[in-house]
Amino acid sequence: MNKEISTLAGPSRDQAPQMFNRIAGRYDFLNRFLSGGQDILWRKRVRRHLPDRKGLKVLDMATGTADLLLELIKDPRVDSVLGIDPSNEMLEVGKVKIASHKKKDVLALELGNAIDMSPYHGADFDISTVAFGIRNFPNPKKGLQEMATCMKPGGKIIVLEFSEPEGKLFGPVYRFYRGSILPFIGGVISGDKAAYTYLDETISTFPCGEDFLELMRSAGLEKAKHDSFVLGAVSIYTAEKAS
Repeated sequence: MNKEISTLAGPSRDQAPQMFNRIAGRYDFLNRFLSGGQDILWRKRVRRHLPDRKGLKVLDMATGTADLLLELIKDPRVDSVLGIDPSNEMLEVGKVKIASHKKKDVLALELGNAIDMSPYHGADFDISTVAFGIRNFPNPKKGLQEMATCMKPGGKIIVLEFSEPEGKLFGPVYRFYRGSILPFIGGVISGDKAAYTYLDETISTFPCGEDFLELMRSAGLEKAKHDSFVLGAVSIYTAEKAS
């Protein structure tokens, strides 16, 4: 496919934090509604890719309202999770969810920029994750490199992201839903149609499959692998920091 990350017609990736600030209050509800609750299962699937050892320290990028953070901390292999996001309003929603969690002492949310993680350079995270967020990075390659600088040698990056199904039947139906129905429903409920038009545009202009694996390799990562499901509409990518 050789898909390049192109300019968007709607809000740019640089404007994403302001856009997410506007829709933060409805974000979780719309995720459940528009995916039919499947997004919960997709995050659970990330746990299959955790290393088989205990005491894992996880850095969750573009953590949003902390859904993946809260899923990962359920796993007995995970000791702590730090979530980073550039949208203050999304983090405020996440902080409310964490406040009553039984493991709140090992969960933290901080405002931060994925392409400048200098406060965390040299940290000893075992895992760095990002769920449905890397396509919003202004520079995804730089973001992957920054994630790696925060991990131990041999640390693992796990990326959960939408992708483009290529089936002759499902592909066109899915793209119609994503490009027409989803922005309409999302716009009515959130009051911000542009935000859900942006969703379609970021997916359609972002590399997936082998193209994303090549992006990971170009960022200096090793052992890049790809696991797609939902007939190719969702993917999990994994790679490791050089030892």
